[in-house]
Amino acid sequence: MDPTGIGVFVGVDIAKEEHFCQAIGAGGAELFARAVGNNEADLEGMIDQAEVSGRVVLVVDTTSSGAHLLLAAAARRRIPVAYVSGLQMRRAAELYAGSAKTDPLDAWVLADFARRNADRLVWVEVTDEVLIRMRVLSGRDEDLAADSTRTINRLRDAMVSVSPGLERVLGSKLVQRGVRELLVRWPVPTDLRAAGKTRIRNLLKKYYSNKPHKAVELTDRIWAALGAQTLTLAGEATWGEVITDLASTLEGIYTKRARLSAAIEEAFTAHPLAEILISVPGIGVRTGARILTEIGDPHRFANGSRLASYAGLAPTIRRSGRTQNTTRRNPGGNHRLKNAMYWTAFSASQHDPAARAYYQRKRTEGKRHATAVTHVARRRCDLILAVLKNQTLYNPPEPAPEPV
Repeated sequence: MDPTGIGVFVGVDIAKEEHFCQAIGAGGAELFARAVGNNEADLEGMIDQAEVSGRVVLVVDTTSSGAHLLLAAAARRRIPVAYVSGLQMRRAAELYAGSAKTDPLDAWVLADFARRNADRLVWVEVTDEVLIRMRVLSGRDEDLAADSTRTINRLRDAMVSVSPGLERVLGSKLVQRGVRELLVRWPVPTDLRAAGKTRIRNLLKKYYSNKPHKAVELTDRIWAALGAQTLTLAGEATWGEVITDLASTLEGIYTKRARLSAAIEEAFTAHPLAEILISVPGIGVRTGARILTEIGDPHRFANGSRLASYAGLAPTIRRSGRTQNTTRRNPGGNHRLKNAMYWTAFSASQHDPAARAYYQRKRTEGKRHATAVTHVARRRCDLILAVLKNQTLYNPPEPAPEPV
């Protein structure tokens, strides 16, 4: 997107019912400021009003569901839309008078920040149906992942209430279907003792068909935990109802995630860039889908540094007197993209020789594990953007020759 020639910057503070729009000219003069209903007619009217004064750019700080109709209206009119991150917004707002957070102030900050930094903006591109489908499905998958984490934490707490020893044995294994089924059937020590060691082992063997010895080992550990606690704690029966309910809920969440995973894979493989992206070591279907949906059109990023900044992977500089620290963690950026890039870097640093060598180099320099992985993720921004722009499969570098 070429920022030259823009005559009107319209900052839009997004809301569900109505947005507040602040339009200013290229010289900083206010053109209009008003609330605009989140409906097609009002949005079209606002764009018409802005276009009277020149070439228009809309500026938003979110692309969430409330902004979808605005983005669609802008796309139909070929109006470019710029994105300003929340961290940029907070920092920019400190330069303007007034400490209260209001819709008019936020809209003004968006418009004026874009006017002053037109060459540094990230542009929102209209995505195709495949990308939209991946974004929606990936978002739902993230919701379910958060639900599973909360449910596991509650379930482990309930298990501690009846048997801390049993929780130590089974708490870390709740991701396994056999353990969830076990707790649905026999949630508390009294039920497990009544079921007997043989029935417990036979149930687990159904889910350890390829490794039956694992079922035997886990059964022995369960039985040892039951034998180590002879006390029946108060409220065990009630806690049993809660554990059964939570284990059933957790099973339902994993079933939904499995169906979603298949749908995400189907949508991801239908995208023309999927094969290219998945050729990069460390990128799987879930992370690949998230990276594609968050990057969108790779050509909107001039280089890997811009992509790293957008993702919040570029280190921020902290300077005080003669001291300068450039390794400070960046709390901003697109957190969904940052998380996906981090986990692909984590996987690559274990399995890809080039990424692992770079990871080990950073560790040798004294970096902690998480910081070293972040460095790998930052470096991979250049790689990922290059393969997406060139539409070429990843070609691993030739290994360095052995010293003679």
